[in-house]
Amino acid sequence: MLRTTLPLLIGLLFLSIFVSEAAAQAVSAEAVDALFAEWDQPDSPGCAVAVIREGEIVYKNGYGMADLEHGVPITPTTVFYSGSVSKQFVAMSIALLAEQGKLSFDDDIRTYLPEIPEYDRTITIRHMIHHTSGLRDYLQLGFLAGRSYLDAMDEEEVIALIARQKELNFLPGEAYLYSNSGYFLLAEIVKRASGQTPREFAEAHILGPLGMKDSHFHDDNTMVVPHRADGYFKQDDGWGLMTMRFALVGSGGLYTTVEDLYRWDQNFYQNTLGAGTQDLIETTLSRGLLAGGDTLSYAFAVDIGSYRGLKTISHGGALGGYRAHLMRFPDQQFSTALLCNFADATPGSLAAKLADLYLADVLAPEQPEAEAASSPGERKEVAVDPALYDDYAGKYELVVQPGFILTITREDDRLMGEATGQSKVELFPESETKFFLKVVDAQIEFERDASGAVTRLMLYQGGQKMAAKRLNDMAPEDLAEYLGAYHSDELQVTYTIALDEGALTLRIQSKPPSALSANQKDKASAEVGTMAFERDAGGAVTGFTLQSGRVRNLRFEKIGSN
Repeated sequence: MLRTTLPLLIGLLFLSIFVSEAAAQAVSAEAVDALFAEWDQPDSPGCAVAVIREGEIVYKNGYGMADLEHGVPITPTTVFYSGSVSKQFVAMSIALLAEQGKLSFDDDIRTYLPEIPEYDRTITIRHMIHHTSGLRDYLQLGFLAGRSYLDAMDEEEVIALIARQKELNFLPGEAYLYSNSGYFLLAEIVKRASGQTPREFAEAHILGPLGMKDSHFHDDNTMVVPHRADGYFKQDDGWGLMTMRFALVGSGGLYTTVEDLYRWDQNFYQNTLGAGTQDLIETTLSRGLLAGGDTLSYAFAVDIGSYRGLKTISHGGALGGYRAHLMRFPDQQFSTALLCNFADATPGSLAAKLADLYLADVLAPEQPEAEAASSPGERKEVAVDPALYDDYAGKYELVVQPGFILTITREDDRLMGEATGQSKVELFPESETKFFLKVVDAQIEFERDASGAVTRLMLYQGGQKMAAKRLNDMAPEDLAEYLGAYHSDELQVTYTIALDEGALTLRIQSKPPSALSANQKDKASAEVGTMAFERDAGGAVTGFTLQSGRVRNLRFEKIGSN
């Protein structure tokens, strides 16, 4: 029996290897390269990519340049800032500390962070892991205070900023709202619970054991990083350099390569960290639960979802000129790791396109809705009368996210859109009412009422359909009572509202003024968000509350009049 079985086993082994290699080679290099051809130029930044299947990197490559000034091309060993992909490593650090018995997920964060205020309900470590803490986002707070996230920010300064917040966005556990503050504070808990910096802990317990030799948590902005890609943004005359001195760990901070992300990805299937059991992996896949009983798709810094009928575990990252995405199809043992160095990159969309190539035989057919949200590159731009753009120009506020404003403007024969806190982008017509963006996979459709007036728009992005109502301006003569200086103790910043040729402007400290639109009585919107003015018993304006994306109900007191 041994003599007949052994050749059979060898034959089956040979067959399995052949089948696996055949499956891996079913997609040509040319098909993958075509997805990145636009950036695979000597005068363009680009991306590094690794395609992972059944434990092996079946394709890896670099497209475009890591350093335009010195002509250094991107390769699979180029080091990129990974943005919020870093959060997975912070969450794993917390999970390892829990496994070691040094903390519990349900601990009050004030056990480790006594400087954080005692709010009406306890914030736990678990709340911060799942973005249900209600903590205001420190990056948004910094923006509202007139700071740039590209600049150096001191760790103690950020802790003090978070600690000054008198309110939460909501009671802990009641809702989900992505908060970089939560993960920044989780990294601080790692330090206080372990006695090591997050960088030291990750090196000792995650990066070192997995052989991620080209990865580190970047907590020193003077550090020389060999093979690092610079970050870029698109300008009218080419590319601009986004020099980033940001060196905070927690919300981001991980510099890595696609080859190192492969090593991280493979540990999902056979854990070697900590005690070396799969229980640790199962912990990091436990999804958040709201107080009302709803289960979130968000686990330990990964989103558990699906793509064309297949389960996915994924997360993206973005800061400055860097964009990242790690997408795993666990049942197919298939993953893609993408790291890009230009602000307009959409690695999440590229990850989906790679899956379309490699998993074509098991993906469900695309539904009409999915086709409607297809890649911007597949949409057809049509010619329309630019006079229509005058009807669309104005400000629109998302119904589901008060304070998030879409500002639509006409610039010659182009229609432009600008979202709160984001850069201006062009909208391309595919009909007289429907427009699409090329920098991200999003579309906008304008709607008219019975009288023909444009009253709202619909934003289609990420599989969601979101309505935004149009905001109307007040007459200039009604604006005088809003003029003056307003101060926020929580931000330690003063805003000044003034009139310039009949139009309201908003100045943050000594920065140049920007437009402020008073939409209706006691309501206004600006780049920073939307304001609701408050009055005393005599009707005088006393201040306003600001809604700004991941920051809600921020109070400003009026301290003087013009």
